[in-house]
Amino acid sequence: QVQLVESGGGSVQAGGSLRLSCAASGYTFSDKCVGWFRQAPEKEREGIARIYTGNGLTYYADSMKGRFTIFQDSAKNTVYLQMDSLKPEDTAMYSCAAGRVSPLCSGGYDYWGQGTQVTVSS
Repeated sequence: QVQLVESGGGSVQAGGSLRLSCAASGYTFSDKCVGWFRQAPEKEREGIARIYTGNGLTYYADSMKGRFTIFQDSAKNTVYLQMDSLKPEDTAMYSCAAGRVSPLCSGGYDYWGQGTQVTVSS
């Protein structure tokens, strides 16, 4: 049974940082695409960053460049999202997803986690 479990969310003041983790069980991130997404209340889900674990190549949504960093720890079968200089508008449910390799890792994802809540106060 494949499970993706996010952790690291919580409440933080504006300007603070959080590091989210996406750990997989029953599934290896090796040579896969893994992405981070978020969804705020009454808003559509938006992509943040993606990583091709085969060579560590990363892709970011234009609006997310500079404050968010996606990276992996292959030994721990975990992908992280480092979030810095957080703003109240970053408040959302953050989820990770993983799937087969696709061009720019922009294809569909096969597995999704339940998400972890991030709340940024002003």
